[in-house]
Amino acid sequence: MRYAAPSDPSPPCPQSILGLAPLMRRALAGEDLRPLSQALLQRADADPHEAGALLDAAILCEFQGRAALAANLRREALRLCRHYRVQGCAQTPALRVLALKAAGPLLANTPIECLLADGDIALEVYYVGEDLPDPETLPEHDLLFVAIGESDAHQPLLAHWAERLRAWPRPVINDPRQIIASARDRLWQRLQGLPGVLAPPVWRLGRAQLADLAAGQGREGYGFPLLIRPIDSHAGQGLTRIDRAEDLAALLASHPEPTYFVSPFIDYRSPDGWFRKFRLVWIGGQPLPVHLAISERWMIHYLNAGMDGSAVKRAEEADFFKGFESGFAQRHAKTLAALHAALGLDYVGIDGAELPDGRLLLFEADPAMVVHDMDPPAIYPYKLAPMRRLFAAFREFLSGVSKHRPPGLGQGV
Repeated sequence: MRYAAPSDPSPPCPQSILGLAPLMRRALAGEDLRPLSQALLQRADADPHEAGALLDAAILCEFQGRAALAANLRREALRLCRHYRVQGCAQTPALRVLALKAAGPLLANTPIECLLADGDIALEVYYVGEDLPDPETLPEHDLLFVAIGESDAHQPLLAHWAERLRAWPRPVINDPRQIIASARDRLWQRLQGLPGVLAPPVWRLGRAQLADLAAGQGREGYGFPLLIRPIDSHAGQGLTRIDRAEDLAALLASHPEPTYFVSPFIDYRSPDGWFRKFRLVWIGGQPLPVHLAISERWMIHYLNAGMDGSAVKRAEEADFFKGFESGFAQRHAKTLAALHAALGLDYVGIDGAELPDGRLLLFEADPAMVVHDMDPPAIYPYKLAPMRRLFAAFREFLSGVSKHRPPGLGQGV
C-alpha cells in the first residue's frame, strides 16, 4: 500500500467517513464485510491521501479481531488527517457537534455515532492524543462533546483538555474532570453512603500484593471470592472470579499484567436463580433504559446471555422497557437522582443489578458504553420504540444545551 510521503501536500480535511454506526450495523447483521474492507484499502492504495478509507478500514479490522492491523491503519489515517465528517447527515444540519476523541480503538471513546445516525445533526470527529501535536484551534462547531473514555492511559489527556475547555467559546458536554473521576477505583469511594446503592470497593493491586495474597499473606480486608481484571480492560475482557488462593496463583502465572483491579464478588442472582444485568443511560438528568440481560451465569454480556434463543427472556426485557418509567424508575427515583448527581456527567451509562433487598448493585459507570438500535427487529421488535425515544431525547438535549448553556465547562450537568 502506498502512503503519503512527508513531502506530499497535506490532504484535505475534514475527510468523509462512513463511521462506526453503519459499519457496526452491517457487522451485527452478519454481512461479509471483506469485500468492503478490500475496496476501502484499494481506495487508500490508489490515493495516498485517502485517510477516511483507512479509518473505516481500521474499524472493520477491529470487528474482524485484527487489532494490530487496525492500529496500524488508524495510526496512518491520523497521521494524514485528524478531522473527519461522518456521512449520513442532512445537507442543512440543525446543529454541528464536534466529538473530541482519543486516538485508539473503538472502546476508547463514546460511540456517539450510534446515537446520531441518520439525523439532522452534523457530527464531526477530531482526534487528539499524546502522540499527536496539540491543535491550536479546533474546527468550527456549535457544541463540543468530550468523547474520550476513562482509562489510565487517558487521564493525562483528559486533564489537559479539562484546562483547555474551561473557557471554551462553545458549550461543552461531559466535563473531562468527571470522566477521570469515573475510574473504577475512584468511583466506589464517591458513592459510599449513597442511599439505595451498593458500590463494592475496587482496589488497585500490583503483582507483588496479589502474590502475597495468594500465599496467604496480607489477607486482612480481602476475602474470597474476588473479581479480578487487568487495568483498562473493558467489556469483561480478562474479568475472572477467584474463589481460592490457588486460583489466584494460577492466574498470576498465566497473565503478565503488572496491575489489576480487585473487588469482592457479590452474588446478585434473583430469587429464581437467574442473574439479571440492566444498562441505562442518563441524558441530561433523565434515566433511560438500554437493555436487560438475563443469564444463568454471573458474568453477563448482552451477546452471551442467550437472549436471541429465549422468548421468555425477551418477554421479560420487553416488560422492563414497557414498565420502566412507572416501575423501575419510580422504585429507584431517589437513588437514580442521587447517582446522577454524584457522577456529574451530562451523558453517562451504568451497568448494574437490582438486588433482592431493593438496592442497586453498581458494576460500573462509563460515558463510553455502547448504546445502539441494531438488534434484529424480527427478534426484538419491542426495542425499536424505546431506542428511538432515547435517540430523540439525546438530540433534544443537544439542542437545548446549544441554546441555553453558557460556553465552556461551566457547571456541567
